[in-house]
Amino acid sequence: MTEFSNPARDDTVVHAFRDDALGDLDATGLAARIAAGEVSIREVTEAAIARAESVGPALNALAFADFDRALTEADRPHEGAFAGVPTVVKDNVDVAGLPTQHGSVAFAAQPARVDSDFVTQYLSTGVLSLGKSRLPEFGFSASTEFMDAEAVHNPWNPAFSPGASSGGSAALVASGVVPIAHANDGGGSIRIPAAACGLVGLKPSRGRTVPDAMDKTLPIRIIAQGAVTRSVRDTARWMASAERHYRNPALPPIRLVEGPSSTRLKVGLVVDSVTASRTDDETRKSVHATADLLADLGHHVEECPMPVNSSFVEDFCIYWGFLSFVISSNGKRMLGPDFDRDATDNLTRGLAAMYRRNIAKTPRVLYRLRRTYREYAQIFQKYDVILSPTLAHTTPELGYLSPTQSFEELFDKLIAYTAFTPLNNASGGPAISLPLHETSRGLPLASHFSADHGDERTLLELAFELEQATPWRRIQDAR
Repeated sequence: MTEFSNPARDDTVVHAFRDDALGDLDATGLAARIAAGEVSIREVTEAAIARAESVGPALNALAFADFDRALTEADRPHEGAFAGVPTVVKDNVDVAGLPTQHGSVAFAAQPARVDSDFVTQYLSTGVLSLGKSRLPEFGFSASTEFMDAEAVHNPWNPAFSPGASSGGSAALVASGVVPIAHANDGGGSIRIPAAACGLVGLKPSRGRTVPDAMDKTLPIRIIAQGAVTRSVRDTARWMASAERHYRNPALPPIRLVEGPSSTRLKVGLVVDSVTASRTDDETRKSVHATADLLADLGHHVEECPMPVNSSFVEDFCIYWGFLSFVISSNGKRMLGPDFDRDATDNLTRGLAAMYRRNIAKTPRVLYRLRRTYREYAQIFQKYDVILSPTLAHTTPELGYLSPTQSFEELFDKLIAYTAFTPLNNASGGPAISLPLHETSRGLPLASHFSADHGDERTLLELAFELEQATPWRRIQDAR
């Protein structure tokens, strides 16, 4: 087991695509080559390890490399939709034999004894893990940056953020190290790094995938487990494969989605969020371009209001603080006797302190956040899909969301940046981020689509249609 950290910054694209066993295939294409005997699982694993080592210093995206075990596993038969396809698991869920460090230096994690419930579901798709990907401390930030360690870099331009909290996973998929990686989402953490790194990021409906142990303890289960990929078909196939391991009977089945639907949709357009911040000009232009594309494809698009008011912002922020307060107050029991809350970063400490000041509001906050389930569902009585930006402004440079700055400054920036994604976490509704455009600096710029509870199928069908209508730029073609 190896720990990665470090190096180089420059302003050129960083990717590992080359003429090897992985080629430039997505997970579906690679699984087909393995199944046909054109390449072996060992050849694919060795190629992925070589790629990880080649971009490791520039991206700093791996928390723990588990290459020796991956090579051992590569010699064993694999079953599932992605049998033998290399992947990584985000370092906030348990993988047997590896520590779960949660991006924090406030404690020293011991190796997990068994795979967590969700990891069991994730690995049931046949993927083979190379190790664990980096995240910001406890997944609280929207950029994978640290107080005293090198940040994770965006492969499209290493001077920029890869998003978060699944930033390490997204950087590894976008750069071509692996075609699919585990991600989870408590406020946008599948969709935000997908947007920053030019990937497909689907946050499933609440209860769609197996909840992890900590997810089950939350008074409002805002965390969804999933994956980031480079193609819609990979995300669709992953959802179908995960559903074969576990299907929630309270939700309609997704089954395998393989292309667009002929059904024309009624789409509600939201350009500005309920925060005080206005969406920036580049992002506004991009979401209007997406709306125009939908109209050209025969969908009906009209502007609509957000289904919640500005009180949602305060409520979600207090709940965000509650999560930090729970960890800060119970870290010795939850994470280990050596946990030191004073060693946590400015964001973690600031969130916990903010919650302490607002602790009396907890019953009201929980009541109103639970109510968002119904408020969210009501808008889908009129619309099939809601279109919005994924983020309120373009991807920032590293340092802009650094936890080294004061909590107040960082927190205001985070609220302004992540203005659209948290509603789906509070309400439990599904949403997908698609990298349909690019910024003036050549980075991906995404649009965000939300659907009614349990209606991932509509999102995937629409994603297939948009991917075919305007294929997104490939990093290996970028200059």
